[in-house]
Amino acid sequence: MEYVIGVDYGTDSVRSVLVSENGEEIAESVWYYKRWKQGKYSNPDENRFRHHPLDYLEGLEDTLKEVVQTLDAEERKNIKAISVDSTGSTPVAVDKEGTPLAMKEGFEENPNAMFVLWKDHTAIKESDEINKLARSWGGVDYTKYVGGIYSSEWFWAKILHVLREDEEIRENAYSWVELCDWIPYELTGKNDVHEMKRSRCAAGHKAMWHEEFGGLPSEDFLTQLDPLLGGLRDRLYEDTYTSDKPAGTISKEWAEKLDLPEDVIIGVGAFDAHMGAVGGRIEPYQLVRVMGTSTCDMLVAPEGDVGDNLVQGICGQVDGSVIPGMIGLEAGQSAFGDIYAWFKNMLLGPYKEIINGSAHLNDDQKEALIEEAEDKLIANLTNAAQEIEDIDTGVIALDWMNGRRTPDANQLLKGAIEGLDLSSDAPKIFKALVEATCFGSKKIVDRFIDEGIRIEGVIGMGGVSKKSPFVMQTLANVLNMPIRISKSEQTCALGASVFAATAAGMYSSVEEAKENLASGFEKVYEPEADKVEIYQKMYQDYSSFGEIIEERIMKKAE
Repeated sequence: MEYVIGVDYGTDSVRSVLVSENGEEIAESVWYYKRWKQGKYSNPDENRFRHHPLDYLEGLEDTLKEVVQTLDAEERKNIKAISVDSTGSTPVAVDKEGTPLAMKEGFEENPNAMFVLWKDHTAIKESDEINKLARSWGGVDYTKYVGGIYSSEWFWAKILHVLREDEEIRENAYSWVELCDWIPYELTGKNDVHEMKRSRCAAGHKAMWHEEFGGLPSEDFLTQLDPLLGGLRDRLYEDTYTSDKPAGTISKEWAEKLDLPEDVIIGVGAFDAHMGAVGGRIEPYQLVRVMGTSTCDMLVAPEGDVGDNLVQGICGQVDGSVIPGMIGLEAGQSAFGDIYAWFKNMLLGPYKEIINGSAHLNDDQKEALIEEAEDKLIANLTNAAQEIEDIDTGVIALDWMNGRRTPDANQLLKGAIEGLDLSSDAPKIFKALVEATCFGSKKIVDRFIDEGIRIEGVIGMGGVSKKSPFVMQTLANVLNMPIRISKSEQTCALGASVFAATAAGMYSSVEEAKENLASGFEKVYEPEADKVEIYQKMYQDYSSFGEIIEERIMKKAE
């Protein structure tokens, strides 16, 4: 029996899954980032979210050791490959050897020397400048393959923001790398950043790389954007690789650390949703929704079908970013589960203060009460929301608590709620927030269809899809489409294992590996006919409310 390992870097944790050649998930391990959990290096008030590279490395070592050790010494010799996915765009400044600056003396506590997390929106000004220049400079519009709007969540905007903000980073950063490229590079033990194999997925969707442009945006464009970017293009990369290709073999150091043979293949990395879509058995025109703190929506279509059709307002369309030989199209919402978590934390905040300040409880009792409230609040809100008889309560919310990713990225936007009165209680508001996330999902579906990309089915995966039948049933009703739920708890890591098996040559193609390793489905949510029409009307209210709020916010920003 041969084995592969998929490693999935999420927002709060990293997880590794050991998978056999016939698709059985043998073992899994999860590591929660210690520094992130302590709230270090981030400032939500400034939309700044950073990860320390040591959180990534410690989690990588711990989870890999745990899954590897489930096999005996002879079986470990049959571990053939490891592949990695990550959130994105999550870039970091590195030296010429490819070492993140946060791991060098003097930069250990500098947030600008750390990985800039996907949800970091400090670069709104820079993304706006990129969009204006792309339309006005007289050359190629480098945003044409990323939906026509460049986002503050992406590679170039984040780099420019950090370079402008931090002179020490400017003087010491040789190059910049994505997390999904750095981990394979680390595992292969290389020490020249120019040897790093860069992901086609990350480069195409977030860095405006395209073969038509000869790679990345031109030096002329970048220096017109800001002279601080001068010369950086030559220190980045020209070539990109799909994730069915090897990045190299495991280094002697990592092989010894993990008790693995030195011929283990390390695959080229990609973003979590793209590999997750493969782990969830994506097929052409099946919309895969990876639903967690945010959402990523993935579609694949044959290149001949897409042709010259450029879908506006999405997160890009890239040849081979999901399955080699097909166009991968990406969209998503900047906040999904994060919205439910925000509401929970808002309600719990005063409660925690009262409990912690109580003179009638000892410390153990305080901790137990707070823990119980944290565990049960969302479940109680869900049960109460489900019991509300009226589908349309008159309360409508917007899901822009973390800006809008798609359609038409705009990170200046904020959430809003209308229709409140003295009868509006927490369950009604929670129900409206759930509906808002589902209406935002429908906006994405409508954009694909309006732009000529058909959708034949929906596949759900990720934490929300597994944990909240209420959310999923509401989504099926709003979309008026059945939703199949992937069976695996770790679909993104499972998708990474599919690519690992392909990179190692265990299967001849991603499609063949997918058929043998990818997850099946455990449940289908069918739309409820009596609720579909009501939700269609509420969706119109959501849309008109959004137009009013967006106009107001943008006027204020002028």
